[in-house]
Amino acid sequence: MTTPRKTRVAIVFGGRSTEHAISCVSAGAILGALDPDQYEAVPVGITREGRWVLASGDTGQLAIRDQTLPEITAASGSSVVLAADPTVTELIVQDGLPSLDGVDVVFPVLHGAYGEDGTIQGMLEMAGIPYVGANVFASAAAMDKEFTKKLAAAAGIPVGPYAVLRAGVSLSESDKERLGLPVFVKPSRAGSSTGITKVTDWADLDTAVAKARQIDPKVLVEAAVVGREIECGVLEGEAGGAAEASLLAEIHVDDAEWYDFETKYLVGSRYSIPAGVSEDIARRVQDYALRTFDALDCAGLARVDFFVTDSGEVFLNEINTMPGMTPTSMFPMMWAATGLEYPKVVDRLIRTALRRGTGLH
Repeated sequence: MTTPRKTRVAIVFGGRSTEHAISCVSAGAILGALDPDQYEAVPVGITREGRWVLASGDTGQLAIRDQTLPEITAASGSSVVLAADPTVTELIVQDGLPSLDGVDVVFPVLHGAYGEDGTIQGMLEMAGIPYVGANVFASAAAMDKEFTKKLAAAAGIPVGPYAVLRAGVSLSESDKERLGLPVFVKPSRAGSSTGITKVTDWADLDTAVAKARQIDPKVLVEAAVVGREIECGVLEGEAGGAAEASLLAEIHVDDAEWYDFETKYLVGSRYSIPAGVSEDIARRVQDYALRTFDALDCAGLARVDFFVTDSGEVFLNEINTMPGMTPTSMFPMMWAATGLEYPKVVDRLIRTALRRGTGLH
């Protein structure tokens, strides 16, 4: 009697974006959560230069230690290539070693550009390999904060005042009057709070825009919304059912001026799950989260972030189609509080991806 072949899951992480390190930490957590009786993990790291390597999968090397961030380099393993050819699902090892057998599904744990923005999703569609998460369009639309806001607003989901500065464009005086101070200046297509500046004096605007444009030539200037930071996790329904919303989380930034990179990943922040909001507000946030998921045609998973003002108004902040999956990330913690532990979340995401496959749906 032959032993059934395990499902081969390629965990792809690292990448060329500014969120390289957080992707590595997320991948380490996912590798540790995979059921070894069901899945064979194939860890594939992408260096900051874009080289794909067959990584060791040592979860200890993919953790933040003493505020030192992990990184994938060319020395992390043998070079591999995934052909964009639906008749070839093997990972081709370039260093004279035998190629790996076919990959059944890819878990692209890539945050930011060249991963969460539809690029790798397009390659996987070309290759005909199922993958966890949103499709090409939804990934691109959710990554670009301008189009997230436009699609959400069209679906009746409240968004705060903002202005878009494309390359070479400056903020007009009328926009300054409309937005008021303070404002947040951020790259349109980035995450993990990288490149963001809080501006309280218009004299500092140009410096903030230049900082954001080091990451993305298109910049958003958003009016500050004074309120609580509330997040909601969304999972695609099982067996084709409706998507589900998690319990809510509230972020308490305490001494930090806002929820920046250091507060998220290095210093740490307090949080409450479930969030201490009224039942009415909780239902509205969950409803808006599910509607945002649908408005962008998302799949698999998302974390949807909101601001809730003291008067009870709810505004969409952003949606992440591949949210942080680190041990301290809100998405897995919200689902654990809802009753779905981390390994079950990972298993559900993989099964959903395999059922959905590739192509139009």
